[in-house]
Amino acid sequence: MAYGLLYDYLVGQCIDAFTYFGAHYEKRGKETGFVFRLYAPCATDVSVIGEWNNWDVRRDKMTKVDDSGAWEIFIPGLVNYQSYKFHFKNALGQYVDKADPFAFYSEYRPATCSRLFDYTNFAWHDSSFMKSRTRNFEKPMSIYELHLGSWKGEVNGRLLSYEEIADYLIPYVKELGYTHVELMPIVQHPFDGSWGYQATGFYSVDSRYGNPKQLMSFVDRMHQAGIGVIFDFAPVHFAVDDYALINFDGAHLFEPSDPKRMFSPWGSAYFDLGKDPVRSFLMSAMNYYATMFHIDGLRIDAVSNMLFYDGDKSKGTNDGAVEFLKRTNGLLHSRHSSLMMIAEDSSDFYGVTKPTEYGGVGFDYKWDLGWMNDTLKYYSLDPIYKKYDHNKLTFSMAYFFNENFMLPFSHDEVVHGKGTLINKMWGSYDNKFALLRNLYTYQMGHPGKKLSFMGNELASFDEWNEKKSLPWVLKTFPKHDSISRLVRDLNLIYSYEKALHTNEYNPNNFNWLMVDNSNDSVFAFERFDGDSRLVFVFNMTPNFYNDYDIGVTKEGIYEEIFNSDKDVYGGDNQYNGLPLKTEDFGPENRPYHIRIKLASFGAMIFKYKGAK
Repeated sequence: MAYGLLYDYLVGQCIDAFTYFGAHYEKRGKETGFVFRLYAPCATDVSVIGEWNNWDVRRDKMTKVDDSGAWEIFIPGLVNYQSYKFHFKNALGQYVDKADPFAFYSEYRPATCSRLFDYTNFAWHDSSFMKSRTRNFEKPMSIYELHLGSWKGEVNGRLLSYEEIADYLIPYVKELGYTHVELMPIVQHPFDGSWGYQATGFYSVDSRYGNPKQLMSFVDRMHQAGIGVIFDFAPVHFAVDDYALINFDGAHLFEPSDPKRMFSPWGSAYFDLGKDPVRSFLMSAMNYYATMFHIDGLRIDAVSNMLFYDGDKSKGTNDGAVEFLKRTNGLLHSRHSSLMMIAEDSSDFYGVTKPTEYGGVGFDYKWDLGWMNDTLKYYSLDPIYKKYDHNKLTFSMAYFFNENFMLPFSHDEVVHGKGTLINKMWGSYDNKFALLRNLYTYQMGHPGKKLSFMGNELASFDEWNEKKSLPWVLKTFPKHDSISRLVRDLNLIYSYEKALHTNEYNPNNFNWLMVDNSNDSVFAFERFDGDSRLVFVFNMTPNFYNDYDIGVTKEGIYEEIFNSDKDVYGGDNQYNGLPLKTEDFGPENRPYHIRIKLASFGAMIFKYKGAK
């Protein structure tokens, strides 16, 4: 079996390499210990050095399995948590010490050794969740993105463990109505400021928060609470620390050999995704988390930098990387039919969420970064000038049904001097809050799955800092706490109303009601599916209207079920309390209209109750 796996690894078709390479606990006869396997085809004189042999390079020499480049040794008597590295002569004739590329655990930074850990035999309790799990095409999916280290921050001078974070996170996410959490990368990385996107260990869970079984426990408890878990994963590049993957065996095992293609704009090294062993290495890492950690989805970072060289379309398509993505999605979906694959992609590459059998790349969802940029630009404008950029809020629906889009307000929007979401809103203190309430309603009403970064629900004016906890003190201020309540209520409406989460990628289930009213900067659209029909109305100016006509397509009664100007959300309580009955003829050639009270910067949802 090992030789078959080795062959698949070499030809780029292996997603189970973690079962062979790395350090695995084994029982051989009466002895127990760990078997070490390393892929380093250009290495010679290979040995394992560790605390059990006092780092003596002469003691535990590895044997070359065959000409494929795999090395192996079984060392009896070893136990979990012992530190080790590989010592060998590389292709340049230099002796080097390298961390295990397949290490399942690592020393706490700034230490750099790999550590032994038997990740098998965890007792799961989430069978009910796993049996009913889907890719959520016809289900609500509202994702809470978070950075584990700064969500609560340090407590008594240390970071909380995976399990301790779950104690706080589960009731909080449940209260706010989110269906999933998305963890920013939790693989081993040396520099806190990279947030995990520049890793040194792609199989090694972040030792800042505990060991692999503690992370399994985190996922298990999330599932028992009905919350899905998505891992953020960055297969485009890796950290250039010399003890890790860079120039591993002296012959550019992981990175391109062309120096012009070697380094990314972030100072990291690109993976050479045209090399088959590299493909197997990364695909197996993703399968490791899907198989052993029961994760529900993988969000793949910087996909545009894989589709095009340096993410620049003018530099040409990276055909090797495109093939890697297609192969990854195809093989992982074949193994895990309910695993979601999500692309963080800013390009216009065709067919990112089309199935591979139809010529697509095979992702399930793609972040709509164009929507995000246009939307935030529009909300930042002075209302006097919004009519000149009216199309920024209507353009997304011209292309939305080309892909399965997800609507993100992610960590990237609240760092590096960009300002937080509330800081991006136009106007005075009160105007900013009113527009933020409007913005969150617009995100929830627009077709597409939802994602919001931690702290967006607090309306913080301070940018996110990975070194600090979220400003939880804001919950004691009614103006900020009311935003959390608004987020909760929007999530509840989103999950309850079929029109908002079923058939949302069907263009027949969306209809503009008011799309050309640039002078007033008022928008309206309807979402529907079966008997569920909702009308969304947005006033993007501070103007107040006591009677405003909104065209609708169905005759009958409409009832306001949400208004962002309610006092419980920090508004002025200008809402429509009584059911509204349609009258004939409406603006923009609609057959009927309802006459509503339209609050300053107000956003409202009306539910169609029937003909009588």
